[in-house]
Amino acid sequence: MSHLVTERGTPAGPPPPAHDHGGRGGLVEVVVPVHNEERVLAASVRRLHAYLADTFPYPFRITVADNASTDGTWRVAQELTARLDRVHAVHLDLKGRGRALRHVWGTSDADVVAYMDVDLSTDLDAFLPLVAPLISGHSDLAIGSRLTRGSAVVRGPRREVISRCYNLLLRTALAARFSDAQCGFKAARTEIVQALLPSVEDEEWFFDTELLLLAERNGLRIHEVPVDWVDDPDSRVDVVRTARDDLRGMARVARRMLTGAFRAPVGGRRAPAAGAADLPAGMARQLPAFAVIGAVSTVAQLILFVLLRLAMGPLWANALSLVVTTIGNTAANRRFTFGVTGARRAFRQQLEGGAAFLLGLALSTGGLALLHAAAPGASRAVEVAALIAANAVATLVRFLLMRAWIFHPRRLGDRTPAAGSPHARGTRTDGTRADGIRTDVAISGDGRAPAAEETGGTR
Repeated sequence: MSHLVTERGTPAGPPPPAHDHGGRGGLVEVVVPVHNEERVLAASVRRLHAYLADTFPYPFRITVADNASTDGTWRVAQELTARLDRVHAVHLDLKGRGRALRHVWGTSDADVVAYMDVDLSTDLDAFLPLVAPLISGHSDLAIGSRLTRGSAVVRGPRREVISRCYNLLLRTALAARFSDAQCGFKAARTEIVQALLPSVEDEEWFFDTELLLLAERNGLRIHEVPVDWVDDPDSRVDVVRTARDDLRGMARVARRMLTGAFRAPVGGRRAPAAGAADLPAGMARQLPAFAVIGAVSTVAQLILFVLLRLAMGPLWANALSLVVTTIGNTAANRRFTFGVTGARRAFRQQLEGGAAFLLGLALSTGGLALLHAAAPGASRAVEVAALIAANAVATLVRFLLMRAWIFHPRRLGDRTPAAGSPHARGTRTDGTRADGIRTDVAISGDGRAPAAEETGGTR
């Protein structure tokens, strides 16, 4: 989508003579994305400019990225460019922090690009440790972390719980290895981030998370810096909307990962993460089926609950509807997700499916209990956000239990593995499996092979 961009500023000057390190270069552009921040913008930019001018040993440029402000933010930004050297301003007529960062980073001529929140909640002493590994070439991206050892954070229990739940969800559902996706204190080598940007779809708050996940997926190195961070009590972030958008973003990224489309034309320092073809056998087919069955089960449970409420109280209606839909969910996953047919062991698998459901219920209930222990006065919106995160983790745990325990081929006892299982790999007629492991297999007339022991290869 095209959008109007207005720019004003002064060019980046040389580093101050007091910090001349033998002609060492490395222009760093610091972006401050803003939307309706007229009240705090001037003081924050002056403080940042003074800090960098006095202590930062590399040339720098500060760019205020105003995205669709409706107050006097753009006027203040223009005044700052007139009064302070090495301050630049950009105005976009469309809102979105990700959109603002995409524009400035995507057109930057600096060696390293960074951004920080306008409230400067992160102590600026962490900025040089943030960008130094990028200037030296040691790392590709760098993030400030409030959740790693050595950080010092002052914020309310509500934000603490939400932040930890969100990052836990990223680690469990999307295998993220970074500790804090949301801290507004990040940097990257410009040539790296400009190669990643075309593959990043989000334009708002999920932009950071998607960029980091994409970088990890492509084998890039992410440096983490523990930060000192003080919460801004005047933050106007819509927690519920942000949580909803983040969950949608995670679902979109997961879908791209499963199809092998979550890639960027950039070479990493290690082998890229596995794509759909390298997922554990069958998982690319199992996950969509599991998701569809889960959605249908949820709708069925709600309908059944409403019908049962005509004859009984809410607690009994909820319990009975959950039991019935859990039985149906397990049966449907048994048949369509894991390809198990026949009545053999069906009762045992239903009991195990019930146990997996109870574990998930304990996780979601425990999440709410933890929230109320940390924030007794939490609002209904925060409860919903915490419950969504806990249920997402519980759903992932249930899928993994079904795959690795309830319907694992070694527990089925059949001569042929369940469809899509880790052991349902193709075997050639010469006895060599598709993954290169030799097996002693007799091929029957219908083309099906009984289970065989591996006779070669190593794990």
